[in-house]
Amino acid sequence: MQLLQSYIDNIITTALEEDIHYVDVTTDYLLPDGHTSSAYYVAKAEGVICGLDIAKRVFELVGGGVDFQANCKDGDKVKKGDIIAVMSGDSKSLLKGERTALNILQHLSGIATATNHCVELVKDTKAKITDTRKTLPCLRRLQKYAVTVGGGKNHRYNLSEGAMLKDNHIDVYGGITPAVTALREKIGHMTKIEVEVRNLEELQEALTVGCEIIMLDNMSCEDMAKAVAITNGKALLEASGNVTEENIAAIAQTGVDIISLGALTHSVQCFDISMKFNK
Repeated sequence: MQLLQSYIDNIITTALEEDIHYVDVTTDYLLPDGHTSSAYYVAKAEGVICGLDIAKRVFELVGGGVDFQANCKDGDKVKKGDIIAVMSGDSKSLLKGERTALNILQHLSGIATATNHCVELVKDTKAKITDTRKTLPCLRRLQKYAVTVGGGKNHRYNLSEGAMLKDNHIDVYGGITPAVTALREKIGHMTKIEVEVRNLEELQEALTVGCEIIMLDNMSCEDMAKAVAITNGKALLEASGNVTEENIAAIAQTGVDIISLGALTHSVQCFDISMKFNK
């Protein structure tokens, strides 16, 4: 997955403008121009790194004059105490970019680490781990990139990328069959339809009307196993709702094709990384 440089630069520029209105009162008044330092990133936990090139770009855009040497790449696993990258050069750029670079690097590495953990928990099944649209505003591309770095798959990127009838769509329109029928008359031939179902009766209706993907919403593992047997390969089955580290393996063992988790992006814990300066 390749992120556009213009998108990355826009995110960084916005973040820097938020952090520095016009002057860094501490750094700009404390240090003379031309002052140099060296620093490094150290991992304070075990996990998957994501966002190194973005962190490097922060220092280029905040002032430049920094040599950034990464000791690993996105997707690599690190242990507590590992030196992730070393930096040297303009002290003002290093200090002004420190927090913005770390915020991005820690957040994306947290997503990649959490995703990879889920992928490992279901590795002996056919289930694929995916994200959702429950992302932080304006950071969706970064967050979905981090999911792929962690070994997961991306669900639809936005509302334009796929037809998905959630429970509210169905309730508003008056049922699965009429909603799917009406939608199919208007969408293009390249667009698949996914329908959210809440019980096995709705599953059977979705199969009868020919949905390509069916989301099993907050079903028990017992009902999901029954849904797999009923479906018998006629549609892809996605498990969603109340998926946790404790139950994800059991969900995968029911035979579903996809397990989607909003928690990968909307409430993930940042990966602990520190930036240390050499005295």
